[in-house]
Amino acid sequence: MRQKRDAIRLVADHIESPALDAESRVTDDNHQSLRLWLRMLSCTNLVEAEIRSRLRAEFGITLPRFDLMAQLDRHPEGLRMGDLSKRLMVTGGSITGITDQLEQEGLVLRDAVPDDRRAYSVRLTAAGRRAFKRMASVHEGWITELMAGLSGAERSTMCELLATMKRGLTAPEQNDH
Repeated sequence: MRQKRDAIRLVADHIESPALDAESRVTDDNHQSLRLWLRMLSCTNLVEAEIRSRLRAEFGITLPRFDLMAQLDRHPEGLRMGDLSKRLMVTGGSITGITDQLEQEGLVLRDAVPDDRRAYSVRLTAAGRRAFKRMASVHEGWITELMAGLSGAERSTMCELLATMKRGLTAPEQNDH
């Protein structure tokens, strides 16, 4: 546990250094919205860096591979590779490379789509489902640990506020710009 806290501090010190952390370069003259966005970005980067490190150390897996498996876990029937690309917001080439690796390890299967000779569907194998279930359980514990500095009420408030922000960002009038 101490090693994990030390690792978090090391990542935080690295990311929060003035040369690397955009939030720390914002002055009082900057708009509050900019400071808020940079604070959210800093927190996201800190959590993501820690999760990437832990996934690599604990399971020998990258975050993109974990994310692809998470999408497939939500869709046991499988997803087309193009849909995976859209959901993960990465190129088709990236999805192909990740799928190739996971397929070689026996964690996913790639099937031709019967009505489209150019398309493939990807799904978790039984071994992939078992591996992801184990990783997802540990991952959830890590997220809980990383959010432990906030009370339950603070987490609820943040979720509500971010939901409001998300609704505003996805409202039709916002997309007209």
